[in-house]
Amino acid sequence: MSVQSVKQKIESILNSTTDSNAALSAICQTLHADIPHMDWVGFYFMNDEKQQLELGPYVGEPTEHTLIPYGRGICGQVAQTGQTLNVPDVSKSDNYLACSLKTKSEIVIPLYTTSGRLIGQLDIDSHVLNRFDPPTAEFLEEICTLISKRLYNH
Repeated sequence: MSVQSVKQKIESILNSTTDSNAALSAICQTLHADIPHMDWVGFYFMNDEKQQLELGPYVGEPTEHTLIPYGRGICGQVAQTGQTLNVPDVSKSDNYLACSLKTKSEIVIPLYTTSGRLIGQLDIDSHVLNRFDPPTAEFLEEICTLISKRLYNH
């Protein structure tokens, strides 16, 4: 399926429900099923009071990383920087938290409210090295922008 078709499918999901968990769960399913080598797709949300990320909807193998302290791992780094982090080879990252020994590359995209507050992130693992080329990263950032506009417009 083309990324344009996937984007339209995600827009349809976002337009058909106001239930954020249902929408995010369906988006995880869509990315996992319709785009090759997106082997674990999930959302983490910020808990600033506890300085940790908390696992939201996801698709893929179960993970023990349901809570991640800010600064720890790729997701924890994005919680601190607010910037997309694309890791082509997780074995070369000294701050990587292994969810699966099969994971070779990871991308984490921050999720903001439309007013600019960092509230979470989209985390995707792949069993393929260097899976997330610049066009794929840009597409995923667009998806996060769509999610913000439809679900977190405040």
